[in-house]
Amino acid sequence: MKRDLKILGIIGAVITLIVPFFLMLYNQNDHLETDQSLCPFKMLTGFPCPGCGITKSLVYLYEGNLYKSLSYHILGPFVILFCVITIIVLFTELITKKEYFNGIIYNKKLAYFLACFLIFYQIIRITRFIENNTYDSILKESIWK
Repeated sequence: MKRDLKILGIIGAVITLIVPFFLMLYNQNDHLETDQSLCPFKMLTGFPCPGCGITKSLVYLYEGNLYKSLSYHILGPFVILFCVITIIVLFTELITKKEYFNGIIYNKKLAYFLACFLIFYQIIRITRFIENNTYDSILKESIWK
């Protein structure tokens, strides 16, 4: 059972790294700037969810544009780092049949810190989003155009 979960974790991390790479190849004329978001929350409300922008952040990081990557989501570069570390650790655990970072991964203090950080970051993002957009432009981001 644990072996299967580790394999699924590796597959998930690889997919997380590969999808933005293919989007980068599609983004020759900056299509990502104008394409409709596929986020269900943003489609319903017009406002970004806490995870909105991570994929675009990864695409622009792959293109070498760190500023634009961070402007879409500050955690984009950390997602790449997390996925690479996850692949290495889980693959190592599969080979050695030992558990390594369970104390860190299942740490409640770390989880609370990340949750508080995301809440704080989302409040800042929503505030800036409202300041920089009109009601009509927010409505255009949703399915209620």
